[in-house]
Amino acid sequence: MIEELLSAAAGVGVATAVYAATAARVVKQYERGVVFRFGRLREGVRGPGFTMIVPVVDRLHKVNLQIVTMPVPAQEGITRDNVTVRVDAVVYFKVVDAAEALVRVEDYRFAVSQMAQTSLRSIIGKSDLDDLLSNREKLNQGLELMLDSPAIGWGVQIDRVEIKDVSLPETMKRSMARQAEADRERRARVINADAELQASKKLAEAAGVMSDQPAALQLRLLQTVVAVAAEKNSTLVLPFPVELLRFLERAAQNQPDPAQAGRTEPAAKPPAPVAPAAPVSPLVADPPVAPTETFEEPPPPLPDEGRSRTVPQPVLREPVDDTLTGPPVDPEPRDGTVV
Repeated sequence: MIEELLSAAAGVGVATAVYAATAARVVKQYERGVVFRFGRLREGVRGPGFTMIVPVVDRLHKVNLQIVTMPVPAQEGITRDNVTVRVDAVVYFKVVDAAEALVRVEDYRFAVSQMAQTSLRSIIGKSDLDDLLSNREKLNQGLELMLDSPAIGWGVQIDRVEIKDVSLPETMKRSMARQAEADRERRARVINADAELQASKKLAEAAGVMSDQPAALQLRLLQTVVAVAAEKNSTLVLPFPVELLRFLERAAQNQPDPAQAGRTEPAAKPPAPVAPAAPVSPLVADPPVAPTETFEEPPPPLPDEGRSRTVPQPVLREPVDDTLTGPPVDPEPRDGTVV
């Protein structure tokens, strides 16, 4: 009798152990358990930890509540300004209602993936190329709203949507590169012109100070020489003072015409010799006068002292007989009178 009781107790224990092994379930912290009994949804969701179900009658489905990162395949579309682009994105979502996620939709992951692809194509067609490249925050928010509206009924919450990459055709890339280069060049020219304007104002102020103190210009020249010599250069370039240029300009204005400067004055022609007068009678002749020599003074020097010139030599004139002569005497008077 005792043996029968012991064997019965052992059988009950074994049956209990088998039942416990088949009915026991463990739900993890990031999961929730949904029980279906004979295909009907049991109210209440099993929380994390140890739980029991009726073997053969109940079916426990575990739903992950972690945030799921789902990449969206690249979608090719035409923007509103007729540019063909390829855009890919990534979707972050999680299940907030495990029962709804199992009952409302067959496969909530696949449903979210397909909905993300169609919404991304719609966003591409409604946006301009500049918005896709520079205004992505606004597009991300619009895409998130488009995905979140139907996902709420599935027990899924869209946490975040990000446009990851925008692929452009090579021709469009070259055009945008030229546009960016032109814009950079324009900005560089504007900055350079502004710098030149500021520098010119400062230089004008410095010129005003140096005009009051002429020694400042010489000191600035010496500073420039020191700065250049510090580089151990074999060639030294010195600035040419503007005052020296003005001095040379004034000197050139005061200089005579070069066409006339090379000319020399011709020498004075000697006077023609005077023929001796006819001999006259000594009765009416004056006493003879001693011959004299006359000299002509040399002409004044030319303004250009540095050039070679020809100085005319003094001309010695022949002595002139200044003896006064009387009227000519006729050797044979016609009327027979003796003179």
